[in-house]
Amino acid sequence: MRDHAAEASELLRGRTRDDLDSERVLGLALVRLLEIVGEAANRVPAEDRSRYPRIPWFAIVGLRNRLVHGYDEVDLDVLWRIVVDDLPPLIVALDSVLDAPRSE
Repeated sequence: MRDHAAEASELLRGRTRDDLDSERVLGLALVRLLEIVGEAANRVPAEDRSRYPRIPWFAIVGLRNRLVHGYDEVDLDVLWRIVVDDLPPLIVALDSVLDAPRSE
């Protein structure tokens, strides 16, 4: 999840919202990366998800479902806002999960 979220965020570094309109491959790449983030979130066991309530698991999986099933209706403004506004704090939260000591 973390790596694909970071890759999506990195794809927009130095870009503008207009780039998303003019570069179809950029939009397709972002959609695919967010689908993977959502699929990975869906595979996290419920007990693990409950340990990390700061991560919006339901919303992430819901986004994945929306992208997969509504691929012909992706709103690029919403996609841009998700990558620019929502992914950076998600990456920080996932980093804290990955850095947390594991109980065996």
